[in-house]
Amino acid sequence: MTYKEKLWPNLWIWIIAAGVSGAGILVFAPISAAAGFTAAAVLFVIIAVLLVVSTPTILVTGDTLTVGRATIERKFVGDVQEFRGEEATAERGTRLNGLAYLCIRGWIDPVVKIGITDPADNTPYWLTSTRHPAELTAALTRR
Repeated sequence: MTYKEKLWPNLWIWIIAAGVSGAGILVFAPISAAAGFTAAAVLFVIIAVLLVVSTPTILVTGDTLTVGRATIERKFVGDVQEFRGEEATAERGTRLNGLAYLCIRGWIDPVVKIGITDPADNTPYWLTSTRHPAELTAALTRR
């Protein structure tokens, strides 16, 4: 393994999850306070499990690149570029190719654009969020 990163949710996502699950108190409070707090706890557990289970992993090994559910041999990895700030926003928006594979998370600003050179694949590039764009780019560019 050359590089591994999990795209965990930020703190504010967990705060939002707690706030949304707190709505269970409002819905069930007319029945009883215990039902309201129980519903809030159950909702939070459900949301937390969904957030954890849906957290993608970026894994670079000597032979393969895995981003989320997609895996490709490293021999088909072309140009790799990192973007931050407004450039990252443009890559996720106005410059986005509709055929690109996306593994982006709204709570992570930097993205890395990974060119795909496989002639059997119509996907021009992968675009992935990452908290460590320089490290990911370095891992993909060294052979």
